[in-house]
Amino acid sequence: MAGLEGVDQPRRHASATAARWSPAIEDERAFKALELFGNPVDAEVSLPSLPESAATARRLVQVVILRHWALSPKTSEDAVLLVSELVGNAVRHTGARVFGLRMRRRRGWIRVEVRDPSRGLPCLMPVQEMDVSGRGLFLVDKLADRWGVDLLPRGKTTWFEMRIADR
Repeated sequence: MAGLEGVDQPRRHASATAARWSPAIEDERAFKALELFGNPVDAEVSLPSLPESAATARRLVQVVILRHWALSPKTSEDAVLLVSELVGNAVRHTGARVFGLRMRRRRGWIRVEVRDPSRGLPCLMPVQEMDVSGRGLFLVDKLADRWGVDLLPRGKTTWFEMRIADR
């Protein structure tokens, strides 16, 4: 840095950063989530309706997309963001004790579903540049190829679908 040639600069240690986040730690947490809650591909996974459950849902989606289905990191990144938004809506707006997470794959598509006991429909609102909230469904609408809500006798399932390249 200009003017600081003779001054020792603090050094960042890579190990401190690695201790906070690493793919291996995330994989371990994701596999632990699969072990504790189950695989959302096999059956609907019930998660407590708490803000921290969004992290569990993200891990489950990530491990299924990257490890089980061997899809691209970009697909995983987008799906993880979108499931986080759907889970956030289920936790914040439904008053439920639990919500369900389910994932499906068919030729050329993946589908992620979040089921909750409320029949209140989510609403896609116009978003302004400076808005600090209310962007969840806007993101879903922009990044997913399709999304929607299926009303159930007791609640609803909010879902999104993304196109994938089958190998």
